[in-house]
Amino acid sequence: MSEYREEYVMTFLKNQGQLFEKPVAETFEEAEAFLEDCMAVVADSLKEVREFLEEEGMDVEGLDDAALEGESEVFRLPDGKYLIVEG
Repeated sequence: MSEYREEYVMTFLKNQGQLFEKPVAETFEEAEAFLEDCMAVVADSLKEVREFLEEEGMDVEGLDDAALEGESEVFRLPDGKYLIVEG
């Protein structure tokens, strides 16, 4: 069973172009497998997104929330959470 809710996978599938020049998945199953393989993270808030990216070594100190949300690795989810996909 996937750790990603259906709407999270669909959000990534529809918006993967913000991170990748060419699609990495064409079907729901491929998108789900890709998210699992790259260990994508679901964050409850932008604060958690910021903390995660800082832990991963990304310099996000100078970014305001709007810029952080606009990062290509960050996908806003329908329920207000964020999916972080490291390409």
